[in-house]
Amino acid sequence: MRSAAEGGIDPVRAWLNAGAAFVSTFVVFGIGYSFGAFFTPISREFHTSSGATSVVFSVTAACWFLLGLVTGRAGDRWGPRPLLLVGAVALVCGLQVIAHAHTVWLAYLAHGLGVGVAAGCGYIPMVAAVGGSFSRRRGLALGVAVSGIGAGTLFGAPVAAVLIAAYGWRTAYQIFGFAGAAALVGCALVTTTPPVQAAAAGGGSGAGRLVRDRRFRALYVSTVCSSLALFVPFVFLPAFATANGTAPIAAASLMGVVGVASVVGRLAIGPVAERIGYLRSYRFCFGIMAASYIVWLAVSGYPALVAFAAILGVGYGGWIALGPAVMAELFGTEGLGGTLGLAGTGSAIGVLVGPPLAGLLIDATGGYRWAIALAAALATAAALALLPLRGAHGPGRPGR
Repeated sequence: MRSAAEGGIDPVRAWLNAGAAFVSTFVVFGIGYSFGAFFTPISREFHTSSGATSVVFSVTAACWFLLGLVTGRAGDRWGPRPLLLVGAVALVCGLQVIAHAHTVWLAYLAHGLGVGVAAGCGYIPMVAAVGGSFSRRRGLALGVAVSGIGAGTLFGAPVAAVLIAAYGWRTAYQIFGFAGAAALVGCALVTTTPPVQAAAAGGGSGAGRLVRDRRFRALYVSTVCSSLALFVPFVFLPAFATANGTAPIAAASLMGVVGVASVVGRLAIGPVAERIGYLRSYRFCFGIMAASYIVWLAVSGYPALVAFAAILGVGYGGWIALGPAVMAELFGTEGLGGTLGLAGTGSAIGVLVGPPLAGLLIDATGGYRWAIALAAALATAAALALLPLRGAHGPGRPGR
């Protein structure tokens, strides 16, 4: 029977990589995406507007996506283990600093470098290692790996809300810092660099060649537009729910709904995509995300917000699970970390611009409707950008 692993790594080590990737993404994104629970107390503490406060999250997420350019290629060369250790140090130091910050600019810096560097080290290098560890069942393995993002989203915001209520936001960040760093060190102890990744050692798909490829450009435009929309609810959904009469913990739990639904999407989409094609399934996920914003725009009651969060989560989960598989199919697994890092700069643009722009609209109009409408339009543009793209009709059959 053929091994599930690729390039000489045995199946046990391959699945250990997938498990470690689950844990590392759970930690870094659970903490990163819990910011919605910290949004209101931080805004009150520093007397900042919605737009100014959202910059904390935008700087952080932009940092982890932009760092993917560096950490992806570093992971191709040296493997993910040293990067996980760097991420652990950055996380514990950054969150200790923000826990003692008394100016908003220091909060920007500490949160951006602490959580941002940790996520940059704990995400793309680990996902690339999983992609290079499997030839068969790659979609399933990547789905398991990135399900940590959804699970972290599920638990991060509600746990943060409970800790904030019990101890205050500063102590909550201190607890997150120590616990998260310990988990990343544990991941570093069990990871293995797949030989196909090590063989790339700084090679792979050159950035210039990727940028000239129309398929990569279409994927990139779609990523930018979708990210501009996606991070609006990640920052503002709990505050929107609270403004409409929802209790703070229940509002924070909406991000948990996104997390649960995204885990379902990530795990379900892999086997489906291996049957009907990665790109077709990828397009479907973007269509689901675009449709979800219409629900948010139309209604504001808590049950409707739960429905919005669930629909968004399924589409978002499928997008994140299939993105590395589509890239591997179209552009190969050698140097996959570098390829994913370059693609991730599109998400950096989206997260750096999307939440602050939405915050400005909220401050200017006194409500959320125009910000939600803009997110809906951008999510629709992201789905449309993929329509001309051809090439991934089934596993192992890249097209032109």
